[in-house]
Amino acid sequence: MKIINVNSAPEHPNPHNADVKKLYDTEYAQAMHIELHPGQALKKHVTPVDVFFYVLDGRGIVEIGDEKQEVGPDTLIESPAKIPHCWYNESNGIFRVLVVKVPRPTESTKLL
Repeated sequence: MKIINVNSAPEHPNPHNADVKKLYDTEYAQAMHIELHPGQALKKHVTPVDVFFYVLDGRGIVEIGDEKQEVGPDTLIESPAKIPHCWYNESNGIFRVLVVKVPRPTESTKLL
């Protein structure tokens, strides 16, 4: 059994300057933990594979394609491959999201 605590997971460098930790990385899938502080955002980008997001804590704004919506805890959001998306934390608290990419990408994410 392999157990990973987010507090001890390795930091994952990223162009968003966000707190991203790699929790799971196999040849089949990848899972990241993202923490956005008040006023912080992920830059608009495109991933080469389907992604789903699961909101753990806080409230944030997700933008996928031409849709934009505020979301909160216990919400799952689908983001199809190659569709521009981004996240914003316009709240006064921490916003935490689990990101799962399936299948594991073989190409890099592209900033727009």
